[in-house]
Amino acid sequence: MADTERSGQQRRLRPAPLLFEPAQAAADPEHFFDLESIEDPRDLLARSTELAMAFRAAADRAVEYQAVAAARLADPRRFDRLSTADIARRAEWTEDYAVRMVEFGRDLLRGAARAGTGADD
Repeated sequence: MADTERSGQQRRLRPAPLLFEPAQAAADPEHFFDLESIEDPRDLLARSTELAMAFRAAADRAVEYQAVAAARLADPRRFDRLSTADIARRAEWTEDYAVRMVEFGRDLLRGAARAGTGADD
């Protein structure tokens, strides 16, 4: 694997900096939500588990927003709609995955419309 490919994959696997973590702390690669300062393994397990669950929930929510955006971009009523191939390129997905995300987004939008939240405006 070329070095540029490897560094691109490593860059992608690293989590995005969280907005509520101070910039100085985020700049320190050893700092992660102050977990490094917790000495008691029980407390460390409890806090790191809380964070892991929060990150999973945040990732799930972000994927839902990706799906809604993909569905809106692919909406045939839009004069500037994008093909699933274009969406896939923008999101760095395969085209097959983009098709599934568009459908998932449409399902989410239909559910929001039924619930009366107006998410498909």
